[in-house]
Amino acid sequence: MIFDKNGNTSIITQEKESIIEFVKKLEVLYERFRHNNVIVNLTTINKVTLQDIVEFLQISNTHRKAKHSFVIVTNKINVDQTPDEIVVVPTMQEAYDVIEMEDIERDLGF
Repeated sequence: MIFDKNGNTSIITQEKESIIEFVKKLEVLYERFRHNNVIVNLTTINKVTLQDIVEFLQISNTHRKAKHSFVIVTNKINVDQTPDEIVVVPTMQEAYDVIEMEDIERDLGF
């Protein structure tokens, strides 16, 4: 797991562990990034399933309730099949675009 920071956005890249272990570590380390927008980069993982994405649902909901963005990046899954409660995009640029749009919406009070 690699942590990077770009302004008020934490980029967390998954390298080797299983998704379930990765989510558990994120929950343990949550205090480290809870005040930032979060991009979870899964592009280095060869196979990502819908069930893998659903594993992030609880931490995503918690983070979004705190008025911060939580975006997963992977091009290994059909984003139309993912639950509406979780944001999944195929590229890092799209993740930054989603965060920018959500920041604007929060600033406008939506």
